[in-house]
Amino acid sequence: MNRSASTPPAPLLPGIHSPADVKDLAPAQLPQLAQEIREELIAVTSNSGGHIGPNLGVVELTIALHRVFSTPQDQFVFDVAHQGYVHKLLTGRGGDFFRKLRQTDGASGFLYRNESVHDSFGAGHAGTALSAALGMASARDLRGTSEHVVAVCGDAAFTCGITLEALNNVVSSTKRLIVILNDNEWSIAKNVGAISHYLNRISTSKTYNKLHHDVEAFFKSFPAGMEMNRVYQKWKRETKDFFVESSLFEKFGLRYLGPVDGHNFEALVKNLEFAAHCDVPVLVHVLTKKGKGLDAAIEHPEKFHGSGPFNPITGESTKPASGALPNYQDIFGRALARFAKTDPNIVGITAAMPSGTGMSYLAAEVPRQFFDVGIAEEHAVLFAAGLATKGFHPVCAIYSTFLQRAYDQVIHDVALQNLPVTFCMDRAGLSPNDGPTHHGLFDLSYLRCVPNVIVMAPKDEDELVDMLHTSLHHPGPAFIRYPRGSGPGAAIKVDPVALPIGHAEVLREGSNIMIWALGNMVQDALKLAARLATEENLSVGVVNARFVKPLDRALLLSHAACIPLLVTMEDHVLAGGFGGAVLEVLQEADCPVAVERIGWPDKFVEHGSSVDVLRARCGLTATDMYRRVLDRWRNLSTEHVEADV
Repeated sequence: MNRSASTPPAPLLPGIHSPADVKDLAPAQLPQLAQEIREELIAVTSNSGGHIGPNLGVVELTIALHRVFSTPQDQFVFDVAHQGYVHKLLTGRGGDFFRKLRQTDGASGFLYRNESVHDSFGAGHAGTALSAALGMASARDLRGTSEHVVAVCGDAAFTCGITLEALNNVVSSTKRLIVILNDNEWSIAKNVGAISHYLNRISTSKTYNKLHHDVEAFFKSFPAGMEMNRVYQKWKRETKDFFVESSLFEKFGLRYLGPVDGHNFEALVKNLEFAAHCDVPVLVHVLTKKGKGLDAAIEHPEKFHGSGPFNPITGESTKPASGALPNYQDIFGRALARFAKTDPNIVGITAAMPSGTGMSYLAAEVPRQFFDVGIAEEHAVLFAAGLATKGFHPVCAIYSTFLQRAYDQVIHDVALQNLPVTFCMDRAGLSPNDGPTHHGLFDLSYLRCVPNVIVMAPKDEDELVDMLHTSLHHPGPAFIRYPRGSGPGAAIKVDPVALPIGHAEVLREGSNIMIWALGNMVQDALKLAARLATEENLSVGVVNARFVKPLDRALLLSHAACIPLLVTMEDHVLAGGFGGAVLEVLQEADCPVAVERIGWPDKFVEHGSSVDVLRARCGLTATDMYRRVLDRWRNLSTEHVEADV
């Protein structure tokens, strides 16, 4: 009996410790490696969550890249790095480190220069790869070295203005650059816009692909074929492609190759090797299947773009749903849809995040008043400004960290003209598993200095609805920030109320210490006040600040006049944040009251398993805050005693 015929082949993935190990495999072994990688991706992300769909789609492409090129000498720049897990597994970051993906002390969910020399550029926002790669290629040219620079861009990256800006500069900046267009027709939601339709058309055009291939093959069949082909390429550009419409990318000066089957190793390697020897910038158009290897991810690409833990067999979420509180994004989305039904001038705008922001409710119930502009935050804000000049009240739902991309439009186009645009900034605070590219810790700092705006943060779900209602009746720009996940479970009134602009809410009176808390920190403040009262017999009050701009100046100064210690609490960096606003008011009034500010430190906070873990690392647990406030009170009391003596 031939026992070897039934013996399964030895696993390959445990033996991959560097790209050199990938090169050592025989071509016939590559499908096995791809299958093992998919199994590992599903096993890990089903436990920890993560960007499973994009990574399942680029397994063969990433293996082929490491077969043809040699990192870290050659550099790969992955756009967003949603698809970087396979690269991590092939560059020595497998095993236990990868199995703690997006967890404390485990692999980052994105590429990260501090994590590996094979990560030449880190990013967590779309549209960054082409500009960064072009800068790296130009630096190579200036230094006279010969390494390859490869930008791996998803099709959705080409809906970003910054990618098109880079595309316009490629041929004027370098003669050697390889761009991989990973075309799976999806970013997070279904791609929208003219670029998406164009890519679909070119990828299915048999005329384009056959004619270009046949003409080039004809010229190359002659002894001087390469030179004749170069003449043809030049003539084709100059005659505006007499025979057939060229690709958009060739009009920008890039040689277009493809479309290529992104799951065919032979085709991938052949085209990548050809691109590596080209003396002009090249774009390789690769067609991939997002979620390949997991049926649920193929059937539900939006859900599995970035998923929480799930059952690897059924694809069902493993987080308990029974009795769970609704997320802030859903509270917002339902309220916006309800308001829009009664007011046709209310419109919603999202930048490719309809589900993540809660805008999907508006899209389903009042589609005429909903706009998805793709991954184009700058355009979203300026588009909203245009709508606002014509009597509409746009609501832009954009994550706090992504609104940073549209800062000029916020100032120059909305605030300067004092236009009625509401910005709902989800993910304000920490997005723990995603890390520093996704933490929304800077919005108060970059908004407080802008004239004409109001900035709010709700303590609970009901107040979020009130703030949305307030903003829709405000004649200027309004910003509402709220965290990822659910709130404390407050019941939502049938009829929302308009909040008086710039007025805080006293939740608990106190004579020793007054805590001014913002947003989701209000619940922490109430617990802290109760503990100080119980354990230290202190009279501690709590104020729900509600507004960062304008701040309730009158109430703050009245507290400063009679209470020895003020404490500020915010889910935001201290530099330029809510506590800083309080200090500015006190300084302007020449008020010498003691202030203890609690917030995130002046550094980029890493990824971690949970908000609680990251708070512990930064000294922001309930016990840490208790000790800080108590120590400050005791020191203050000692100073007063010494002063009396």
